[in-house]
Amino acid sequence: MSEKTPPSSGKRQPPTVRLRRLASELRRLRQAAGLSQDDVTEKTHVNIVTLYRIETAKTKPQLRTLLALLDIYGVTGDTRADLIALQKEAKQRGWLHSFEASLPDQYTALIGLEAEAEQAINYESLFIPGLLQTEDYIRAMIRGVRPTATDEEIENRVSARLQRQALLEGDTPLRLWAILDQAALLRQVGGASVMRAQLKHLAQQARRPHITIQVIPFSAGAHPGMPGSFIVLKFAEDNFDVVYIDSMAGDLFLEKESDIEMYNHMCQHLRAVALSPADTTALLASLREDH
Repeated sequence: MSEKTPPSSGKRQPPTVRLRRLASELRRLRQAAGLSQDDVTEKTHVNIVTLYRIETAKTKPQLRTLLALLDIYGVTGDTRADLIALQKEAKQRGWLHSFEASLPDQYTALIGLEAEAEQAINYESLFIPGLLQTEDYIRAMIRGVRPTATDEEIENRVSARLQRQALLEGDTPLRLWAILDQAALLRQVGGASVMRAQLKHLAQQARRPHITIQVIPFSAGAHPGMPGSFIVLKFAEDNFDVVYIDSMAGDLFLEKESDIEMYNHMCQHLRAVALSPADTTALLASLREDH
């Protein structure tokens, strides 16, 4: 019998990488055992819609459900222990927990996925990429974009963004490829002194081996990134990327294969029309002198 595919039920946050790994492994184990979803439902009494949602990472299985599935799939030893650990850790957000009440749901979802990604490709048309912003730039940017925000709200967002930047440190840092329009470098966010420090910071970050920065100059003319900014997150544990889009109409996560393919092609095009990393560093030095 064909496998059931219930219709989607509206907008949701994307799953964490741990939850996606658990879902993928449970689906693989069922298929390796030669069982259909109907077979599993009959043997375990797990509702077929629930099983579908578990195997597509739309929901985290309860521990008793996971144990029942592992029993009929014949999973023992280290593999069983690893999957139980994944179930317990599937929604961990680490440092983010203290900020969740004051940050939008979709932004916390981005932070959670970003923390588990191996690589991020970030295109920005108007702002310096968030992971490369200085504290003064962050504060001035938030005040400008959110004029009604309280001082407490602003400082919470500043702190959250600075915490995000820790991803670029450590033994296995996030690999970041930042592409930005020249307009982002010329807008005086916070004034000349803030921008001078921001440009210096960009130049310093560009020298790090896991960070690549390219600027699309005005001379490149129209290009595919002009409609707006986006982040493509890539993960080591599977080959399924996620695209995050931040807009005034609301934040979006794209997970369809066709959307992912379109944005990956767009990244290739933007890299091609941008200045080389070396020429970008020279431009940053020139602009810093102008400030």
